[in-house]
Amino acid sequence: MKALMKLEKGFNNMKVVDIDEPEVKDDLVKIKVKYCGICGSDLHAYQGTYPSTIPPVVLGHEFAGEVVDIGPKVQNINIGDRVTSETTFATCNNCEQCKTKNYNLCSNRKGIGTQVNGAMATYVLSREESIHVLGENVSYLSAALSEPLSCGVHASLEKVEVQKDDAVCVFGPGTIGILLAMVAKSKGAKVIVAGVTKDEKRLELAKTLGFIAIDQQKEDLKVIIDENTQEKGVDFSFECSGAVKALNTALTLTKKRGTIVQMGVFAKDFNEIDTQSILQKEINYIGSRSQKPSSWKKTMRLLSDQVISPEQIVTSIISLDNWKIGFENSIAANDIKVVIDLEKD
Repeated sequence: MKALMKLEKGFNNMKVVDIDEPEVKDDLVKIKVKYCGICGSDLHAYQGTYPSTIPPVVLGHEFAGEVVDIGPKVQNINIGDRVTSETTFATCNNCEQCKTKNYNLCSNRKGIGTQVNGAMATYVLSREESIHVLGENVSYLSAALSEPLSCGVHASLEKVEVQKDDAVCVFGPGTIGILLAMVAKSKGAKVIVAGVTKDEKRLELAKTLGFIAIDQQKEDLKVIIDENTQEKGVDFSFECSGAVKALNTALTLTKKRGTIVQMGVFAKDFNEIDTQSILQKEINYIGSRSQKPSSWKKTMRLLSDQVISPEQIVTSIISLDNWKIGFENSIAANDIKVVIDLEKD
């Protein structure tokens, strides 16, 4: 089968290769992939800056497809089911995090598309526990984006609980940021999406989705937030850009006793941040890493109830052979969300 592999560490070192089809055993399910999204972590893997990617490995963890084979221990998934899957492939099952279903924090977790072969291929394997059957009204394309949507659900509905009339500012209008904004808006929050000039296309999309979209290099974000919050500041800021400058801006524009949720991954582990604002305003600073089973359950309900349609953010669908164009356009912000169609020539 065809697959896009990261062959070794370093910049690029990626190639479409022909490898054997995976075989099921135990509780594993074989899925014929329909769509696979290009994620920010895939881009970091391409650039050679994502330590979690252990080559040689097939990339891709945002996907949906049809079940074509099941292992002998599979009980509730059937051949022919339309499915998507969590990214967790294996965990230790012994640590406190595993026992509480916080798999995203298991130190021995293995992820699809990072430590085990992923979905930028004709077929992919996943364990039964990680699989979710799609509602009849959920498209493969939307389902392929259920993973980044689940990250937004985890941050906005589990780490905190955004509610009606809350003022929310999302820093970073990428896939995660816009999908999170869609979740917050679905709860009745007033949402401002903040980016920079290179995010022009992404900010235009944010406007069409009903958000207040601000280019911070052309407009004064503080003025906009003051106008929309009676000068109190936002209730919640979500840092999705991975930019320290954005985090420090969030610290100045979040209200007293407000909350900042960090989702973005910074280039360095140690950074200069405005700790005085955290102290003087009693700001709650929370980390939100990836997603977990409870996030997926909420996400699948949002999709089935058609509260959110993630496919609205897809701007390009490409073949696997054209992967490099999709990766480079994503890095350059020429596209908002690129999805690979594994059945496209």
